[in-house]
Amino acid sequence: MQVTSKLKDAGISFKSSLIMSRELKGLKVERAKRLLDDLINQKASVDGKYYTKVAKNFLNVLKSAEANARQKNLDTEKLFVKVAKTDKAAKAVRPKSRFKFRGREAKVANIEIVLEER
Repeated sequence: MQVTSKLKDAGISFKSSLIMSRELKGLKVERAKRLLDDLINQKASVDGKYYTKVAKNFLNVLKSAEANARQKNLDTEKLFVKVAKTDKAAKAVRPKSRFKFRGREAKVANIEIVLEER
Protein backbone atom coordinates (compact mmCIF):
# COMPACT_ATOMS: atom_id res chain seq x y z
CA MET A 1 0.00 0.00 0.00
CA GLN A 2 1.22 3.49 -0.83
CA VAL A 3 0.91 6.85 0.92
CA THR A 4 1.63 10.24 -0.61
CA SER A 5 2.52 13.68 0.63
CA LYS A 6 2.99 16.84 -1.44
CA LEU A 7 4.29 20.36 -0.96
CA LYS A 8 3.38 22.88 -3.63
CA ASP A 9 5.17 26.14 -4.35
CA ALA A 10 8.05 25.56 -1.94
CA GLY A 11 10.47 28.46 -2.05
CA ILE A 12 13.50 26.33 -2.96
CA SER A 13 15.67 25.84 -6.00
CA PHE A 14 14.44 23.25 -8.49
CA LYS A 15 18.00 22.16 -9.22
CA SER A 16 18.84 21.56 -5.54
CA SER A 17 15.58 19.76 -4.87
CA LEU A 18 16.22 17.48 -7.86
CA ILE A 19 19.57 16.47 -6.36
CA MET A 20 17.90 15.82 -3.00
CA SER A 21 15.12 13.71 -4.50
CA ARG A 22 17.72 11.51 -6.24
CA GLU A 23 19.47 10.98 -2.91
CA LEU A 24 16.27 9.97 -1.08
CA LYS A 25 14.77 7.59 -3.62
CA GLY A 26 14.91 3.97 -2.47
CA LEU A 27 15.96 4.70 1.13
CA LYS A 28 14.13 3.44 4.20
CA VAL A 29 12.22 6.21 5.96
CA GLU A 30 14.39 6.17 9.10
CA ARG A 31 17.57 6.39 7.06
CA ALA A 32 16.15 9.19 4.91
CA LYS A 33 15.17 11.17 8.02
CA ARG A 34 18.63 10.65 9.49
CA LEU A 35 20.25 11.89 6.26
CA LEU A 36 18.05 14.99 6.17
CA ASP A 37 18.75 15.74 9.86
CA ASP A 38 22.49 15.42 9.24
CA LEU A 39 22.23 17.79 6.28
CA ILE A 40 20.32 20.35 8.37
CA ASN A 41 22.88 20.10 11.20
CA GLN A 42 25.74 20.12 8.63
CA LYS A 43 27.14 16.76 9.76
CA ALA A 44 26.84 15.17 6.30
CA SER A 45 27.01 16.64 2.82
CA VAL A 46 25.83 15.76 -0.67
CA ASP A 47 28.40 16.62 -3.36
CA GLY A 48 30.16 18.93 -0.87
CA LYS A 49 27.02 20.96 -0.11
CA TYR A 50 24.55 20.85 2.79
CA TYR A 51 21.31 22.01 1.12
CA THR A 52 19.82 22.99 4.50
CA LYS A 53 16.74 24.84 3.18
CA VAL A 54 15.91 22.02 0.77
CA ALA A 55 16.49 19.40 3.48
CA LYS A 56 14.07 21.18 5.86
CA ASN A 57 11.31 21.15 3.24
CA PHE A 58 11.91 17.51 2.32
CA LEU A 59 11.93 16.54 6.01
CA ASN A 60 8.54 18.20 6.52
CA VAL A 61 7.07 16.34 3.54
CA LEU A 62 8.61 13.06 4.69
CA LYS A 63 7.18 13.45 8.20
CA SER A 64 3.78 14.23 6.71
CA ALA A 65 3.91 11.10 4.54
CA GLU A 66 4.91 9.02 7.57
CA ALA A 67 1.95 10.42 9.53
CA ASN A 68 -0.32 9.49 6.60
CA ALA A 69 1.06 5.95 6.75
CA ARG A 70 0.36 5.74 10.47
CA GLN A 71 -3.19 6.91 9.78
CA LYS A 72 -3.63 4.02 7.33
CA ASN A 73 -2.25 1.55 9.93
CA LEU A 74 0.93 0.75 7.98
CA ASP A 75 4.05 -0.52 9.75
CA THR A 76 6.42 2.47 9.84
CA GLU A 77 9.45 0.19 10.29
CA LYS A 78 8.90 -1.34 6.84
CA LEU A 79 8.33 1.91 4.91
CA PHE A 80 10.70 3.08 2.18
CA VAL A 81 10.74 6.00 -0.23
CA LYS A 82 9.35 4.67 -3.50
CA VAL A 83 9.06 8.01 -5.32
CA ALA A 84 10.75 11.30 -4.48
CA LYS A 85 9.68 13.67 -7.23
CA THR A 86 10.38 17.33 -7.91
CA ASP A 87 8.62 19.47 -10.49
CA LYS A 88 8.97 23.08 -11.50
CA ALA A 89 6.19 25.18 -10.05
CA ALA A 90 4.36 28.13 -11.56
CA LYS A 91 6.66 31.09 -12.04
CA ALA A 92 6.53 33.53 -9.15
CA VAL A 93 7.74 37.01 -10.08
CA ARG A 94 8.79 39.33 -7.29
CA PRO A 95 7.29 42.82 -7.37
CA LYS A 96 9.01 45.56 -9.32
CA SER A 97 8.60 48.14 -6.57
CA ARG A 98 11.71 47.08 -4.65
CA PHE A 99 14.88 48.28 -6.34
CA LYS A 100 17.09 45.28 -5.72
CA PHE A 101 14.53 42.68 -6.89
CA ARG A 102 13.11 44.53 -9.94
CA GLY A 103 10.79 41.78 -11.17
CA ARG A 104 13.10 38.80 -10.73
CA GLU A 105 11.65 35.31 -10.77
CA ALA A 106 11.61 33.57 -7.39
CA LYS A 107 12.89 30.02 -7.02
CA VAL A 108 9.85 27.75 -6.69
CA ALA A 109 9.45 23.95 -6.84
CA ASN A 110 6.84 21.27 -6.07
CA ILE A 111 7.82 18.24 -3.98
CA GLU A 112 6.06 14.87 -3.86
CA ILE A 113 7.07 11.83 -1.78
CA VAL A 114 5.44 8.41 -2.08
CA LEU A 115 6.11 5.80 0.61
CA GLU A 116 5.46 2.08 0.25
CA GLU A 117 5.55 -0.81 2.69
CA ARG A 118 7.93 -3.67 1.94
